[in-house]
Amino acid sequence: MPLARKAFAIAAVALCAAVQAQTLPAPQNVVSLSASATAEIPRDLLQVGFSTSREGPDAQTVQSQLKQALDAALAEARKVARPGQIELHTGNFALYPRYSNKGVANGWQGSAELVVEGRDVAGIAQFTGRVTTMTIARVGYSLSREAREKAEAELSAEAIGRFRNKADAISRQFGFGGWGIREVSVSSNEPPSGVYPMAMKARSAMADEALPVEAGKASVTVTVGGSVQMSAK
Repeated sequence: MPLARKAFAIAAVALCAAVQAQTLPAPQNVVSLSASATAEIPRDLLQVGFSTSREGPDAQTVQSQLKQALDAALAEARKVARPGQIELHTGNFALYPRYSNKGVANGWQGSAELVVEGRDVAGIAQFTGRVTTMTIARVGYSLSREAREKAEAELSAEAIGRFRNKADAISRQFGFGGWGIREVSVSSNEPPSGVYPMAMKARSAMADEALPVEAGKASVTVTVGGSVQMSAK
């Protein structure tokens, strides 16, 4: 097909589509609405972050001290680790030069992290008192995926029921006998984790001391939104 004829055909198709769009009747008796359902769900995951720092005249010494502290904490954690209940992983392990107030390098410093998390809140709380080479830097509480999905499934049914009831009520108030869904969406929020930084304690104060825990609850909300077209029946 010659280029000019092809361009004319494309323009004709576009013109027909524009004319049809202009002649299509606008939707009638359409109303937008939304409904939500919320529940407070106990947080069932506990995460404890341990950290330690060392400094010294040379990098090798600092690195060795950090490794010894981390290895000792890992040895204690592995004694209680159970898949899904108490799990552990190492965090940041950093080593960097130390500078004086005049900007002159005068040694090395570094830090190491260990994270322990799981559903066995009581077990983790007891374990923290047995770690003597690292201190607790933060404590976090959150919902497990299973708990969140279960809550969302129950709340979705509740929110959909509220959406339908609201559509019924609005249709009757406008003098219609029924309605049909034009579009609908279902969404849920992501509950924030309760993360609390903790002041560092002396090693002697941490020995055999269980961590006081109070997980609290997370707010889970499911929202159903969309539009319906009201009808005579």
